[in-house]
Amino acid sequence: MEQFQAQPNRHNRNPSHVTVGTVRALSLLILATVAAALALADAAASARWRQSWGLNSAATARAPTSAAFANLTLEPRAGGHAAIATNLLAGPVQVRLHGQSAALQEKPPSPAVLMPHERRTLLWLPADGSPSQLVLDAFPGDPAARPDNHPYQLPFRSQQVRVSQAFGGRYSHSDAQNQYAVDFPLSEGTAVLVARAGKVMQIVENAPDLGCLVRVLHNDGSMALYAHLQAGSLQVRPGQSVETGQTLAASGNTGDSTGPHLHFAIQANTGLALNSLRFRMRSERGELRFPEAAP
Repeated sequence: MEQFQAQPNRHNRNPSHVTVGTVRALSLLILATVAAALALADAAASARWRQSWGLNSAATARAPTSAAFANLTLEPRAGGHAAIATNLLAGPVQVRLHGQSAALQEKPPSPAVLMPHERRTLLWLPADGSPSQLVLDAFPGDPAARPDNHPYQLPFRSQQVRVSQAFGGRYSHSDAQNQYAVDFPLSEGTAVLVARAGKVMQIVENAPDLGCLVRVLHNDGSMALYAHLQAGSLQVRPGQSVETGQTLAASGNTGDSTGPHLHFAIQANTGLALNSLRFRMRSERGELRFPEAAP
């Protein structure tokens, strides 16, 4: 096994921010008075990007950001309105509808898993004039998946592997979604390769704070996150199948980053939550052993 020590981290300008992969929920707040016209107010993210990976605080239900996982719309139907969730990704998304509504109290819908780009009615709201407040939470991945112990390939070509922050890094890898992420310092423009075959599930090209990223879904339901990529360098598209060693993009310094690097993590939906997973990785010199901070 190749072993190495973590080098000084150059990651976020604000150490209180989690760098990538943090997803607690995508919360779309819809304030609606179910009456003649049913006016929709702007949707609002329930938290900063640290708590809602990929969200733009100005996101709306009708015009979600490119980094959102799902959106919620209300459509006239049968004398009332149907609350419809739409999966915006090329992979499964688990959604949960909650809030304040007589219809929700009477028959609250169970969490549901939407297939790629699926639209599904979660609730019907009668046009009785009563106010409703609906919140849609969305989490990428299928909670029924059972990730395996597949070894990943180093996502770039190099005889020397450098790590600026690894498992349990106190700078920004202390939360559950990033605990087992690894930051690789790379020169801008370095080819970033697919570490495991799968399907491109999500692409974000220019999100505030987050920069450019790719999420790849594997056949065991786990998801690889490649972040801080170079803007305009993407060589894949959502829904595309990719093979191990294929070029995804070029490394960059986009988003909330103080130096060029690749942030790599394996994540899984553990049931209305997203957690990072320990993973094995091989280089040309053998299997890597990442440094791990003491709890």
